[in-house]
Amino acid sequence: MREIALHLLDLAENSVSAGAHTIVMSVCEDLLGDRLSASIQDDGRGMNAETVQRVTDPFYTSRTTRKVGLGIPLFKAAADECRGGLRISSTLGQGTLVEVEFQHSHIDRMPLGNLPATWLNLLVGHPETHWIFRYTARGQQTEDSFEFDDQPVKETLQDLPLTHPDVLGYLRESLEDGLRETRQALAEPA
Repeated sequence: MREIALHLLDLAENSVSAGAHTIVMSVCEDLLGDRLSASIQDDGRGMNAETVQRVTDPFYTSRTTRKVGLGIPLFKAAADECRGGLRISSTLGQGTLVEVEFQHSHIDRMPLGNLPATWLNLLVGHPETHWIFRYTARGQQTEDSFEFDDQPVKETLQDLPLTHPDVLGYLRESLEDGLRETRQALAEPA
C-alpha cells in the first residue's frame, strides 16, 4: 500500500472483523511539530498481551485464509523509516488502539491519500458500524479540526440506505468539504 489512507482502511477493516460497534479514526497533520499522526480506536474483542506483541510480525496472522499478515508490519516499517513509529494497546473484551506517527516532512513518507474516499467506503461498506472521523490541521498561524459522526445522519435517514445516490452525494460532499476547509490551516501565511 502506497498511501496512509489505505493502511487506515485496512486497520479499520480489522476493527470491523473484531466485532467493533464503534470505530474512531483520527488523523492529525501538524506542520509546527513536523508530525503526521493517525489512530484507529475500536470497542471490538481486543487482544491479549501475547497477540499484541506478535501482531507486528509478518509471519503471524489470526486469519485462516493465509499464513502471513503484512498490513501492520509494513505500516510499522514505513513509520519507523520516517522517524516515527507504530504503537498498539489492547485489552481483551474492551477494544484496541493503534497509533502511528511519521515525520511530516520526511522525504520517504508516503502520501496521506484520499481520506474522504476512504471514509466513504467504510461508511457505505459497514453501515452497521458507528463511525467517527476526526481530522486536525496545525499550521504556522492556525489550527482547525473537523469531525464527522455518522450517527446523526443515520438517525435522520431512518430507513433510507447510505447507498442511495442522493445520500452518497451528500456524504461525499460533507467529507470532502470538511477536510478541505480544515486543511486551509496548513496553508502558508501570505
